[in-house]
This record gives sequence, structure tokens and C-alpha cells, in this order.
Amino acid sequence: MSTALRALLRPVLLAPPLARAGYLYATLVGVVWGAVLSTGRIRRVDGLFVFTGVPTWAFSRGGSCIGGVYLTDTNAGPQVLEHEAVHRLQWQKYGLLFPLAYFLAGSDPLTNRFEVEAGLEKGGYR
Repeated sequence: MSTALRALLRPVLLAPPLARAGYLYATLVGVVWGAVLSTGRIRRVDGLFVFTGVPTWAFSRGGSCIGGVYLTDTNAGPQVLEHEAVHRLQWQKYGLLFPLAYFLAGSDPLTNRFEVEAGLEKGGYR
């Protein structure tokens, strides 16, 4: 994609109303996914819905943030939740573009800018 086209699309795709709609849709999907699969405690921590007891095949690494929802089996300590709260903010900023941006940032959490921003230590990467 050319730089000029990217410059034209960025303000539209990241416009607050569009990003907010994407975030809310992702949160709805996460709540449904968590409600169906969770066998553990469901709680809300600082605006983040936390579903525990989710089977490990349903998320990556120690857990996954989808919109304002964190899905995990047992990895829900205070530091991890601080890390996931940053991912929630990233979802709010990028909306449904966040999964693509995250993928393009690379699979190595030590160099993925979104993981670095969320805090590698708090996320259990160091």
C-alpha cells in the first residue's frame, strides 16, 4: 500500500466512532466466547471482563484480550491484568484493525510493539 493511500485511509479507519464500534463488537464477541467456554470465575477488573477457566486451546500464550475481555485458564494475577488493561486500551484506539496491526508487529513478544507497550515483565515475558 502506498504511503499516500495509507495517509488517506488512516484517519478514516482509526476515527474514534469507527474504532469504538470495532472495540464494542470485539468485546461482545469476547463476552460470548468467554461465557460459552469459561468454567471459572468471571469478574470485572478496572473495566476489563476477566474470564478464567477457559480451555487453553481457546486462546494464545497465557491468555488473550479481545476488546475489553481477557480470556485465560488461571493466568489472572494483578500484574497480568495491568498488562491486559493496556491491550484493552489498544483495542479502543485501533478497533478491529488491532488484530491485523498486532499480527504485522510480529509473533515475538519481545519485539512486538504492542507487547512492549503493555509491559513485557507484567505480561510474563521477562
